[in-house]
Amino acid sequence: MWLEDIGLRYHRRGPWVLRQVTARVAAGEAVVVRGRNGAGKSTLLQLAAGVLRPSRGRVLDRPAVVGWVPERFPADQPFTVDGYLAAMARIASLSPATTERTVQRWVDRLGLGPFRTVRLAQLSKGTAQKVGLAQAVLRPPGLLVLDEPWEGLDAAARELVPQVIDEVLADGGSVLVSDHRGETVRLPGAREWSVADGAVVERAPSGEAAVAVVELEVPVGQLPTTVARLRAEGHHILRVRGPGAPPEATGPGAESASEVAR
Repeated sequence: MWLEDIGLRYHRRGPWVLRQVTARVAAGEAVVVRGRNGAGKSTLLQLAAGVLRPSRGRVLDRPAVVGWVPERFPADQPFTVDGYLAAMARIASLSPATTERTVQRWVDRLGLGPFRTVRLAQLSKGTAQKVGLAQAVLRPPGLLVLDEPWEGLDAAARELVPQVIDEVLADGGSVLVSDHRGETVRLPGAREWSVADGAVVERAPSGEAAVAVVELEVPVGQLPTTVARLRAEGHHILRVRGPGAPPEATGPGAESASEVAR
């Protein structure tokens, strides 16, 4: 897939969010999209997925089947989990027999069994994100676009995301993924695009030797200060566990106090 001289602004006289972006992702490749909040990462991913149309330029050779997982799954819909996944399977042109088999497979893999009859609006953010991931891969995508896919997921589902990415790549598909948690350290072969000031620049991959994962144990009273200091020094906090953990790092998926030093 090619992004050729892409530009986008949301209003005719508004500022350019992206301008003159030319980039390519080949079959079997994964690309990690990085950048500060508001730099245009989500906009770039939506353009690649076909959710947005560029104001200028063209997207060429986009695969016929695109899986799209937004940062926050739109759960305000009048469906149960089963009803939604079945409807998305029909949209993907799966036969009734294939729909039943495929939905069951992803319900089992993502631990959605207890929620099949629950309405989407009643799900937690993490469970809704699992539904979003499931709908994106009901039909094997030629391009899978993931915007912060690890947000809100429990430990088992976080471990599953790299597996899903590997499966798409093994089938000859491409993957674009943004991540501010440092989880893409699990994708050592991925290329990196950096989004800043409306431009996209290719960065050299860090390489395994340039990354270390360190697990720390600190007294409960020092945990918030330690986490804040590590972040201020530019380290990526993967997981935090225990009393006193920052709210965004707690929950059923929290496992250990860890950071990535680059």
